[in-house]
Amino acid sequence: MVRSIIVAGVIATAAVFVPGVASATTPDATRGPCQYTKTPEEPASRPVPLPPDPRRTPSHGTVRVDLPTNQGKIDLTLDRAKAPCTVQSFLHLARHRFYDFTSCHRLTSYPTLKVLQCGDPSGTGEGSPGYRYKDELPTDLPPAPTDPTGERKVYARGVLAMANAGPNTNGSQFFLVYGDSALRPNYTIFGTVGASGLSALDKVAAGGVEPPGTTDGRPALPVNIRKVRSYC
Repeated sequence: MVRSIIVAGVIATAAVFVPGVASATTPDATRGPCQYTKTPEEPASRPVPLPPDPRRTPSHGTVRVDLPTNQGKIDLTLDRAKAPCTVQSFLHLARHRFYDFTSCHRLTSYPTLKVLQCGDPSGTGEGSPGYRYKDELPTDLPPAPTDPTGERKVYARGVLAMANAGPNTNGSQFFLVYGDSALRPNYTIFGTVGASGLSALDKVAAGGVEPPGTTDGRPALPVNIRKVRSYC
């Protein structure tokens, strides 16, 4: 399943298949509020168990995470209040070294979409942790001035959000916004990128996309994540 970001109603990568949501009462799903559900049709790119899913998911405070890369440190602040299930899953994957020694596989430089996408150990855009979970969508984003319909909202520079393949298909892939972008509010926002991270993103964005002259593809300056560090 390719996890993608839709631009102007068109999916910028391959076609998407959205499987049905399994019942949370089955052994293949957690029983807490996040309902992390295994995806046997989409095996994990790296072995990892389902995240813990306590009845009282932590929903207050922030968590600092550093993504050391060959292009500089990308510092993140995860916001439990905005997306408790997403933060819980991201930290779970980080602790299980799911993101270590992976590469960011997609850079876009459209006028209305400026993001770097990471989180797939396979480096193809099709990888997953072998489970999915529900959306925690933003409701307070301002309308994008470039969209007269009002359907698209501003995902501002510095936003950290989840890529997906349709409703409630969050997995491991995430995107980092280096320039204000206009998107339908279909992507969970779960944190922000700090100053050093934005500097690294600007450097990568300035390097452009491969092949030269394109606006959506692999970054010309490879972004390789080393050992992820979380502070919580």
